[in-house]
Amino acid sequence: MNCLQYLPRSSVLPLQGFKCHQRKPASSISVNMMVGMINSSDLHRTMAVKAISGSASSADTDGADVKEDKEKSDIYSHNMTEAMGAVLIYRHDLGMNYNFICPDLIVGSCIQIPEDVDSLRKIGVKTIFCLQQDPDLEYFGVDINVIREYAKKCGDIQHLRAEIRDFDAFDLRIQFPTVVRKLYRAINRNGGVTYIHCTAGLGRAPAVASKRPCFPKMDAIKSATADILTGLRKRLVTLTWKDDNCSTVEISGLDIGWGQRITLNFNEEKGLWILERELLEGRYEYKYIIDGEWTLNQDEPISAPNKDGHVNNYIQVLADNTDSINAEIRKRLTGDDPELTPDERLKIRQFLETFPDDDGEE
Repeated sequence: MNCLQYLPRSSVLPLQGFKCHQRKPASSISVNMMVGMINSSDLHRTMAVKAISGSASSADTDGADVKEDKEKSDIYSHNMTEAMGAVLIYRHDLGMNYNFICPDLIVGSCIQIPEDVDSLRKIGVKTIFCLQQDPDLEYFGVDINVIREYAKKCGDIQHLRAEIRDFDAFDLRIQFPTVVRKLYRAINRNGGVTYIHCTAGLGRAPAVASKRPCFPKMDAIKSATADILTGLRKRLVTLTWKDDNCSTVEISGLDIGWGQRITLNFNEEKGLWILERELLEGRYEYKYIIDGEWTLNQDEPISAPNKDGHVNNYIQVLADNTDSINAEIRKRLTGDDPELTPDERLKIRQFLETFPDDDGEE
């Protein structure tokens, strides 16, 4: 079982036995955060570290609120376990928790109240990097605007958002390069300690930077790294559904996740419902929703049953030349034993440094 552990709330010290090191340059830290997990895909299965709880203030609520948070935490933990393929537990009612990954990098759960900002300031945090979307915050009743305004008034800490959809490996892959670039810039600009968080601190945040006990989507991380090294190339694909008797045709899965849908357009001349979409290289599963009913397209490739017994349509997006250098790089980095060369690490660092700067955004 890979469960999150909570220590007494009064504890706000780094991991026991942790050795302090001289602060690394931000460029080195960020490149390692982006690609270090490529060389340690089983790390989350073998690490045994304890999470440190934040200030007790974020858990100081009345009985009714605690009961509601506990019930919501149970539902969230169940959904997270189902989506991530491992037993993962989050207790929002116990307040903020986190791990020091290195002396100037922390990965943890969501900030719940302005007082949590003060707790982080006390341990030297200069950047709060939030990966949550608004629905994540609304589910647990977190007022992100109050927290951001408080951080802004403090003057010595910056709160940044870089949203990634929860439990969605495809969105993680797509957003990963931009998110890490934004994190890289923040570390260089603000110095100090950086606090990266999603909701539970067990999926999105560890994917960006962690050796915290967790289950980040390694396939998405590998693919995103290969995307950067091969130029973020996309190919136009066309999916069709032939039926002029239905009123709506949608697709779920693909690169948008199973919780989202894309509506197809009906072409009267061809008598087809058509979706044209640019996709990065890789394998994508999807399913059609015809007038609200989920169904397979028998004219498109169908997958073998997954672990839940479900079958889906799928499409394999390949490079124009499968024998090219880029194809070899992708095959190597998305395999079972990927390893980055020094030149590839340098290329990623250059990508982070030359990517368009939009850090003025909130």
